[in-house]
Amino acid sequence: MSLKKYLTSRVFFGQVAIALAIIAVLGYLFMHWLTFTTDHGHEITVPDLRKLTEEQVEDKLDELDLDYELLDSVDFRGDFPKYSVVEQDPMPGTKVKVGRKVYIKINSSGFSSVRIPDLIDKTYREAVPTLKALGLEAGTITYVPNLGKDMVLEMRYKGRNLKVGDRVLKASKIDLVLGDGKESYQEEVVDSSAASTQEQTPTNEQ
Repeated sequence: MSLKKYLTSRVFFGQVAIALAIIAVLGYLFMHWLTFTTDHGHEITVPDLRKLTEEQVEDKLDELDLDYELLDSVDFRGDFPKYSVVEQDPMPGTKVKVGRKVYIKINSSGFSSVRIPDLIDKTYREAVPTLKALGLEAGTITYVPNLGKDMVLEMRYKGRNLKVGDRVLKASKIDLVLGDGKESYQEEVVDSSAASTQEQTPTNEQ
């Protein structure tokens, strides 16, 4: 049989049909295998883990077939319980696959302490960013007579004067005593009633 007759014969078309059927079946089976291995269509909503302890996180994620990994602890935040989750990734409400890891950060047990910087003779505008960089806040501002306007003259915490290097807890409010830009002095008062001349004693000439 010539090639031309073979390509137009029923045998050839039958073999082509069989080959196409085999390809279709293999493609169907492959897609089902791919769906099974990737768990396509089965997604889990990540719960809100914030303010939960690590033990509570583990129990909650186990129920959802999710895992977690503790990345680090963060500086203490007063609006979260000690040792509770402060940050998580993915965020609550995110759709993820089964077995996905949720990364968490835990709140510290308390505020750490920092050393008081040297703010004396610095302006208020310079002092505030320095305090914030250390996790501190500017508290009550008091003005006293001094030529240095808005110049830091004293640092106080809960009524006591602070020295450079003293330690306070982070998030503490540091009260500042500033100059008001006005000179304060007292004039010397001269007693006008004081005697300004010496009493002269007359002399007798002989």
